[in-house]
Amino acid sequence: MATLHFLLSSSRFLSKPTSPPLPNPSLSLHLPLKPLVSFSKRHQLKRLRGSAVATDSAQPAVEHQEESVRETQKQEQTARLVLPTNDSSDELLRIRHTCAHVMAMAVQKLYPEAKVTIGPWIDNGFYYDFDMEPLTDKDLKRIKKEMDRIIKRNLPLVREEVSRDEAQRRIMDINEPYKMEILDGIKEDPITIYHIGNEWWDLCAGPHVETTGRINNKAFELESVAGAYWRGDEKKPMLQRIYGTAWENEEQLKAYLHFKEEAKRRDHRRIGQDLDLFSIQEDAGGGLVFWHPKGAIVRHIIEDSWRKTHIEHGYDLLFTPHVAKADLWKISGHLDFYKENMYDQMEVEDELYQLRPMNCPYHILVYKRKLHSYRDFPIRVAELGTVYRYELSGSLHGLFRVRGFTQDDAHIFCLEDQIKDEIRGVLDLTEEILLQFGFSKYEVNLSTRPEKAVGDDDIWEKATIALKDALDDKGWSYQIDEGGGAFYGPKIDLKIEDALGRKWQCSTIQASLDLSPFSASFWTFLPYSAPSLSIPFMAVLGSLERFFGVLIEHYAGDFPLWLAPIQARVLPVTDAQLGFCSEVIGKLKANGIRAEVCHGERLPKLVRNAEKQKIPLMAVVGAKEVETQCVTIRSRFGGELGTMKIDEFISSIQQAIKNRTLL
Repeated sequence: MATLHFLLSSSRFLSKPTSPPLPNPSLSLHLPLKPLVSFSKRHQLKRLRGSAVATDSAQPAVEHQEESVRETQKQEQTARLVLPTNDSSDELLRIRHTCAHVMAMAVQKLYPEAKVTIGPWIDNGFYYDFDMEPLTDKDLKRIKKEMDRIIKRNLPLVREEVSRDEAQRRIMDINEPYKMEILDGIKEDPITIYHIGNEWWDLCAGPHVETTGRINNKAFELESVAGAYWRGDEKKPMLQRIYGTAWENEEQLKAYLHFKEEAKRRDHRRIGQDLDLFSIQEDAGGGLVFWHPKGAIVRHIIEDSWRKTHIEHGYDLLFTPHVAKADLWKISGHLDFYKENMYDQMEVEDELYQLRPMNCPYHILVYKRKLHSYRDFPIRVAELGTVYRYELSGSLHGLFRVRGFTQDDAHIFCLEDQIKDEIRGVLDLTEEILLQFGFSKYEVNLSTRPEKAVGDDDIWEKATIALKDALDDKGWSYQIDEGGGAFYGPKIDLKIEDALGRKWQCSTIQASLDLSPFSASFWTFLPYSAPSLSIPFMAVLGSLERFFGVLIEHYAGDFPLWLAPIQARVLPVTDAQLGFCSEVIGKLKANGIRAEVCHGERLPKLVRNAEKQKIPLMAVVGAKEVETQCVTIRSRFGGELGTMKIDEFISSIQQAIKNRTLL
């Protein structure tokens, strides 16, 4: 697979979950290595071992750190274990599906009034929804013990085929209304049922393991319980959803739990609060992001990189309004296809206006303001535009799912014979931008026409072929996502892989012929009437909010020097050195280096505080440093770097920022 860089974003149309997001948005295939901060520990150990003046009293410290290194190596060995997936292991899929049924059986043994609904396998395990009283963590322990008992009994799982009438009779006998609704949705006959022994059964197509004893009771856990509306409809009953994880053996479970703990450590919501990067103020409303000064400077760097690269690739920048007349969204087709994600309209001087959920219609309006000659094409425009989408409060999740966010959008107006080269250019642009952030693994999906779509079949076929040809020309491998396109055109989706191996929807590249993201009625208003005018468009970053969240979790808040909100912190040994520290700060800032001075505490505490805030560089200033006009440098990633002249320190930082390396 071709390599790319890391980036985060929201896809153009985010699906709405039926419950709060899982702790891990996507399954990791390769688990993380030890955090970057361990470099400093190895550096210290190396210095202790290499010291010519080490005494016997230093030996316990060396032995302690050697033990720490051995433990680190052991953890890294566990972390490198490649976990199977449902796609790669049929046995694992069967285990997870069976675990869901065993869990449902255990719940109904312990809570006879509980009604079962659905219980599928998922990427890292399984879940089951129940109509019952709210559960607690203590209840999960009881359910796990009951599951262990069922597994030890080694009960067979038996498949049975029955008529629809017989299935209805059995469901009525046990008073399971949700099963009756599920049965109504099954179109095929006969109806298949799976039994666990002769004690419990459910409507199911399988597959399952032969007996409950095939499940290793040390290789699964119940993880959490959450609320979930039946069928994802907020007007229907709230159910209790129990999540579990299941694996083939204990080693895989340990590796997964290690991954889960690492994901928890990297949670962008916690790190965002600890480092004062952003907040979501409930006084203002859920899902609305406040960028604090440190988070805002990272956003500024991201936006600058985005703008610079787009301009270099021949794009003109746009800024467009946050609202428009409601009629625009009728013409564009959004009110027909996307209304559930749009806020209610507002009345302004007897006209209805709509907060924008997309930037696309605005770019079309800018294009159609004047006539264009065929010599003008291609025309490329791009914008970082804030959009607003309605999300249920229960689905909001930090920066990953919000109600207001800044979406990067670009549109290319070109002739049909230009479309392949333009899409290829978009792929090159995407690769260049993503590589700037140091990520190299991703997967590519080509999403085709969904069931609900606008446009003729031949238009969709031409657009899909254009995307395929560009991917083939680029040499990227890809998978086909049948029916995964937007209502207005097929698309290429890039999912990037972060430091934990989780995959995140990132860039979206769309190709449309003759209608683009608009209904045919809107297209007729465009002033250039060539029969083959096309509009590829893309979102490289997706949303800045979601991208920033992924960036935080990828680096665990330990941003590289070039991206860090504060690149250097100057620390005086005593307040007597504050005057010289101010001079140092002034020189650093004059040379474009983000720096600050901290004082008022003993030096060890100042150092600890800087470590906690993940400041890449610390410049310690004592009496000797003032006398020699130097600073003593400590790096989070490189340990003690020694004493440097101010100009040397500045030059080293500038060179590291330019090359995007550590110092």
